[in-house]
This record gives sequence, C-alpha cells and structure tokens, in this order.
Amino acid sequence: MGAIGYYLFYAVNWTITLLPMRILYLFSDFVYLIICYFPGYRKKVVRTNLKNSFPEKSEQELKSIERKFYHHFADLVVEILAMTHLFKKQLVKRVSVTNMELLHRLYDEKRDVAVVVAHYGNWEWSNFIPTIIKHKMITVYKPLQNKHFDKFMNDIRLRYGVIMTPMSNVIRDVISYRKQNIPILATFISDQTPAITDIRYWTTFLNQDTPVFTGAEKIAAKYDMAVVFFNIEKIKRGYYNLDIQLLFEHSAGLPEHHITDTHVKHLEKIICEKPEYWLWSHKRWKHKRPLSNA
Repeated sequence: MGAIGYYLFYAVNWTITLLPMRILYLFSDFVYLIICYFPGYRKKVVRTNLKNSFPEKSEQELKSIERKFYHHFADLVVEILAMTHLFKKQLVKRVSVTNMELLHRLYDEKRDVAVVVAHYGNWEWSNFIPTIIKHKMITVYKPLQNKHFDKFMNDIRLRYGVIMTPMSNVIRDVISYRKQNIPILATFISDQTPAITDIRYWTTFLNQDTPVFTGAEKIAAKYDMAVVFFNIEKIKRGYYNLDIQLLFEHSAGLPEHHITDTHVKHLEKIICEKPEYWLWSHKRWKHKRPLSNA
C-alpha cells in the first residue's frame, strides 16, 4: 500500500467507522462471505494449519471450525478498524476484566509484570488497559513491513496510552523505567513467528514443531518480573472478557525455557477449548526445525 492508497483507505475507514457497531457487523457478514467463499482468504493456509493441529478431528469438524473462524475473523477486522472511533467508555462496556486486583496488588508491591498475550479473541481491544491500571504499559512489537499500516495500528494503540516498543529497544526501555522507579507492564505477543535468523528455541505446539520467541522469559527472569497471561475470551459478538491469569509470581532462577514452555502450553489449552478464535490464517509454521535441533 503506497501513500496515496493509505490515505484513501484512512479516509474511507474514518467515515465508515462512524456508523454504530450493529451496522458495522452487517458489513462483517458481507466480509465473511468474501473471505470464506468468494474467493476466500488464505484458505489453504487455514485448512493446512487446522488439519495439522487437530489430526484427530474429522473433516466435518475441521470445516465447522473453519467457518466459525472466518465468522470471527470478519468481526475482528471490523472491530479493529472501528477502534478509530472507539474510546474508553465504549470499550469498558464491551470488554469486562477479571482479576484486575492482581495487577493492583503487584503495582502496590512495586513489581514489574511481563504479560503474555496471543492472537486470540480480540487482542487489540485489550489495548485500552492502560486507562484502568496504574502500571506504565509498554507493548513489545515487531514493526509491520508496510510502514503506513504500521503507523495506522500504532496510532490507534497510542490513543489508549500504550507505549509501543520495537523488540530491539525493549531492554533499553525497561532499564529506563526501572531507573525512574516506574513499575511497568511489558506485553509480549507470544505466538508471533521469529525470522529464521532469530530462532533460538523450538518446542511442540499444536502437534507441530514450532519456533518461539524467548524474549518474554529472558526479560522477566532478568528482572524477576511476575508473569501473567491475558486470556481474551469471546463472550458473544462484540463482547469479550479479559481474564488476567497469573503464571509465575516470581521468575528469577527458574529453569531455562520453563516460562516459555508454560505459556505456550497455556495458550495451546485455550485454543483447543475454542479453536475458532485463534488466528489460523497466520503462517505460523513456515519454518521447519533443522535436523540438528530435532
């Protein structure tokens, strides 16, 4: 997307997303037909991912998950674009939060927190959290290749008080806030795919050899952060519950890869319970484990 195309997209999106959500979901129904049937969006990727992840399921079961996924994905696209005009009061009504007292306690104890979140439910709507917590929230992210869309997404997140930190800068920013005695909530997307040159650890996830980032573990252990998981459950269309789940009260001194293996298995359990809400169109398994690491 070039600059002209981006500004045209922005103008159209800014205008359309002024409409009420109930109207936007009618648009989502139309998007669903396109991405699921005419002509379909990454159908081969979705079907391969589902088949390899759930070899025990029948073809009928897999097709049911596929259709439910595309319904959710269409809603997700609309919900993310609608963030152009969604403010705290709207999101508070649409995203309930469970176990907020955990974060309040950790803040009162002046503890830094490493948050693990995945492309599950509507992870973008969790970005309103800085408006209701005491911690300074930084999100560690991998910049998108399209600089215009990268700016669009980051501008949306910044409206809610999220501080976007590229992976290459996270250590610097953590040290800076610690020197200022400002407790932070450092958020890591756990199911992103590392570039092949950045792969340091492989595990088994959804029945497949999977490379994973270990940055959350390394930073948490280095500074003895508490580790929590943001489970963003879809309650019904347009409504979610963010369940704040404690994985580790303290992380220093734990065996290598224990934190990573724990949050990977935690996500796997969540996906297996309601698989339609994970991002199956992502090319999660594009890299193959070298024989030397098998």
